[in-house]
Amino acid sequence: MTSRPSPSDDEATHRQKMDDLQTEMREKMRAAKEKRGLVIVNTGNGKGKTTASFGIIARTLAHGGRAVVIQFIKHAPDAVAKVLACDRLDWHAVGGGFTWDTKDKAGDMKLCDDGWAIAEAALADPEVNLVVLDELNIVLRYEYLEAERVLATLRAKQPNQHVVITGRDALEELVEMADLVTEMKEIKHPFAQGVKAQRGVEF
Repeated sequence: MTSRPSPSDDEATHRQKMDDLQTEMREKMRAAKEKRGLVIVNTGNGKGKTTASFGIIARTLAHGGRAVVIQFIKHAPDAVAKVLACDRLDWHAVGGGFTWDTKDKAGDMKLCDDGWAIAEAALADPEVNLVVLDELNIVLRYEYLEAERVLATLRAKQPNQHVVITGRDALEELVEMADLVTEMKEIKHPFAQGVKAQRGVEF
């Protein structure tokens, strides 16, 4: 691997390292030939997993694509849905709210099953470019949906379709299947200091 620039480098050394880095990156770009739909997993105990998916939704819509969002657990569409609203975005909030509020396992499982039926239809639709499965990792962790059913559907998705899956504690099998996995790690969070959720930041 090419050595990276250092603050102690003189001008000539810096330029040489940047030239080497440029050559390395261009070679990698030339070598990347394959184009296909990706399975993307945003997991970890830090904030920003769902928020990161919104950027991909915006890019998909900006390029003229069609996106479907299924928000498990959550019972009201995110405020971002209003901003991104267009005829190429379908947004489904299929949850009953936080599981510690509903306290209704059977009811929560039924909502998840209904939501997964929407997801299955979206994943089978060649006109859908992006499917976001928000908080699906939580659903799988609680075993509200059968993991193999979910994994089998993901394996059979449309070949050029991108899928983003969010939530803590992603299953190892899902991590193994995914093309891109990002773990959000909490360093500090205002909630731990007694600061409540803020409009425009958390919701």
